[in-house]
Amino acid sequence: MKGELLSCAPWCAGRSAVRWAGVVPRKAKLEAPAPRDPGPLPSVRPVCAATRGLTRRSSSVSYALHEAPRRRKAREKSAQGEAGNMKKSPSKRAESPSELIDARIEDLGDWRGEMLSRLRALIKEADPEVAEEWKWRGTPVWSHNGLICTGETYKNVVKMTFAKGASLKDPSGLFNSSLEGNARRAIDFHEGDKLDEETLKALIRAAVALNKSSARG
Repeated sequence: MKGELLSCAPWCAGRSAVRWAGVVPRKAKLEAPAPRDPGPLPSVRPVCAATRGLTRRSSSVSYALHEAPRRRKAREKSAQGEAGNMKKSPSKRAESPSELIDARIEDLGDWRGEMLSRLRALIKEADPEVAEEWKWRGTPVWSHNGLICTGETYKNVVKMTFAKGASLKDPSGLFNSSLEGNARRAIDFHEGDKLDEETLKALIRAAVALNKSSARG
């Protein structure tokens, strides 16, 4: 037994020396796992200037084929709508009141236009110095030292309204509308009505004389 202890002493001393030196025996040494092969990397296509230019050209071609025609049609439709509004609204194509009244008569294109034209002629015959005006967003007005009358057009009526009609004598009973007011009186003309031209011109002259007297007074 003593001989066995003595025989293993060198080996134990050597093993202890190895351990203190930091050397792990071969059996206890751990091996690190081998790195895994990640495989081939995905290929990345470089974007060059030519490719970017091609992309922009493709977008331009797509715009020219699809978006540009739609916008052009929209602009043409808008322009047609504005042209139609100009035909319907005489204020878009005329400047002076007389031109606006001419355009209104032309745009009506039926018995109302003919009636308004005839009333206009009678007013000018009764007072050659009368001034034509365009007020209230589309109403023909005739004035001399103040407002004389208007020429309004409705669906079934052409109305001639005298601003001071309540103060005018009307023995022939031309006034047939707006009879309840304290200032205005009106004459409604319907399709097929015949004009008492001389009586109407006398009424217009009376309205002019009333304006002149009011201006002096």
